Amino acid sequence: MTRAFAASLLAASLLASVAWAQPAPTVRIRGTIEAVDGPMLSIKSREGTDMKVRMTDNVAVFGVAKTELSEIKEGSYIGVSAMPEPDGTQKALAVHIFPETQRGAAEGFRPWDLRPNSTMTNATVAETVKGSDGQNILVKYKDGEKKVVVPPGTPIVTFVSGDKSELKPGAKIIIFGAVKKDDGTLEANRVGVGRDGIAPPM
Repeated sequence: MTRAFAASLLAASLLASVAWAQPAPTVRIRGTIEAVDGPMLSIKSREGTDMKVRMTDNVAVFGVAKTELSEIKEGSYIGVSAMPEPDGTQKALAVHIFPETQRGAAEGFRPWDLRPNSTMTNATVAETVKGSDGQNILVKYKDGEKKVVVPPGTPIVTFVSGDKSELKPGAKIIIFGAVKKDDGTLEANRVGVGRDGIAPPM
């Protein structure tokens, strides 16, 4: 075996191992359940696409329940869907309050797909004060901080324990990371369902 051929074999095997280590692609789904057949959910996505998602045997269901702005306090761990403003602040589209058991979940600042050019910041509230255009909140995460303005009327929700019985036709749901399997099917181990008819706003 020539040295060049051996080197090319090694490179190919390294590439294969890297590809093997790649996590399966995930899909974020927002929509309405149209039918439930055992572990299979038929969903009409917000874009109008018909989708089928298989729930895992150990699927975790959490409720997305409406709450009040006053529940956001210093030390709260929150997620803010927002639009960036010219001055660098984030104008909230929706805020969700994580339960203490989920503190640190997906911490940081990243692009989001609620609207074109929207963002998501998961971080701890360092300061919250009333401003002229809404509540001004300073949030801090491990790599930085963001100033957030929460205008009046912004949806504020929290995550609560849910049950599979809530997954029924008409329910509004969000799946943050359905896994796309090799055969093209989608699988979910977590499903969020809006309580009292609300659509998860994030």
